[in-house]
Amino acid sequence: MTTRRDRGQTLDHTANPIRQRLIVCRACDDGGVPEPGTSAVVVVLPDAAPLLDAAWRVDPALVRRGVPAHVSLLYPFVAESALSGQDEEGVRSLAASFPAVDLLLEEVVTASGFIGVAVPRLQPLVDAFLARWPGSRPYGGRFGVRPAAHVTVAMGADDPTAAGRVRAAIDSLLPLRTRAAAVHLVVLTEEGWRPRVTAPLGIQDSR
Repeated sequence: MTTRRDRGQTLDHTANPIRQRLIVCRACDDGGVPEPGTSAVVVVLPDAAPLLDAAWRVDPALVRRGVPAHVSLLYPFVAESALSGQDEEGVRSLAASFPAVDLLLEEVVTASGFIGVAVPRLQPLVDAFLARWPGSRPYGGRFGVRPAAHVTVAMGADDPTAAGRVRAAIDSLLPLRTRAAAVHLVVLTEEGWRPRVTAPLGIQDSR
């Protein structure tokens, strides 16, 4: 896996590491189609939507439409059938322990058929969720045991010409500034991804 600016970076960080918007997406970052009951913990970054739009203009089949641009903190998370109040409280407490943060997206990252953008300032949050749920296997192991924080832009980009066009299109939009403000626990239903918990970053739950 390479980047357009740093050939040494990979999506395995150990090798170097809104409701309506969350409704319809049957595919996920690992390229597979999960079963209903799958859950994930994500940070939504609406300001990064132009990156996905740029890839869609190259080839709509490369973009998983229906969910906004986001960073997966832990996918897959605990299956819905096993989700507990303790898990939900864990998501809230971890989110509260990290401040909202301004982000600068500037590096394109690639792997086999995958194109994304690195989000290094969210790496501590990704690491914290993995440490809290150590039995998880992020992305089914595709990006190693400690995947680097990233926004997925395109999947299935196996054609070199199309992949090059996507990389060029999103590189022209970088650097891009956005802000991480909340963590979302979402669950896949027959109708698509649905929010279950929304936890603002840096704000203690006052319930």
